[in-house]
Amino acid sequence: MATIVRKQETIQDKDQVKAFLTKKGLVYESYKTPESLDLILGQKGLSDAEKEEVLSGLEYRFDQLKKEHGYKANDLVVLHDEVPGISEMLAKFDKLHIHTDEEVRYIIDGSGIFGFIIDGERFEVHVGKGDFISIPANTNHWFTLDKNLRIKAVRYFKDNSGWTPVYVDESKVLINA
Repeated sequence: MATIVRKQETIQDKDQVKAFLTKKGLVYESYKTPESLDLILGQKGLSDAEKEEVLSGLEYRFDQLKKEHGYKANDLVVLHDEVPGISEMLAKFDKLHIHTDEEVRYIIDGSGIFGFIIDGERFEVHVGKGDFISIPANTNHWFTLDKNLRIKAVRYFKDNSGWTPVYVDESKVLINA
C-alpha cells in the first residue's frame, strides 16, 4: 500500500491515497500479486528465464491493462544493491525530470520512492508490493530506491520512444519550498 509524504502530513489510508493522487492527475491502483509467484519474487535477483516466468504469470494483468489503457509492451525491471552499475543507473532518475510518454509501474516486490512536484507542491509516494502507478507524460518526478535497496516492477508501454528523461530545473516548478 502506497504512502504519501507531504510537507505537512503523511497519508496512509488507501482511499485517501488514491483520492490525493487522482487529484494530482496520477493513476493509482492496488493489485494483489499471485501467490504462485511468491517464491520466485522472494529471490533477490532473477535470470532472464525467471523474468519471463514472472511476466507469464502476470499475463492476465497485462491483458486487462491493454484493454483499459492501450499498452502494447511490458518488461520487468529488477533492481537491488548487487546490480552492476546500480548507482549510475539510479543517478539517471533521482533528479527531477519528465518523460514525453507516460511512465507506468506495477510493483511486484520490494519498494521505492517516487517524488513529484505538481502544482508547485513537492511530495513523495512510497510504493511497495501491489502498487500500480501511472505518471502522465510531462509530469515532474524522480525515482529512487528506499533503504531496502530492492524493487521488482513491471513496466508498461504504449510507445517506449518517449523514455529518455528530460531534466527539469526544480526552482522553476517549486512553490513554497
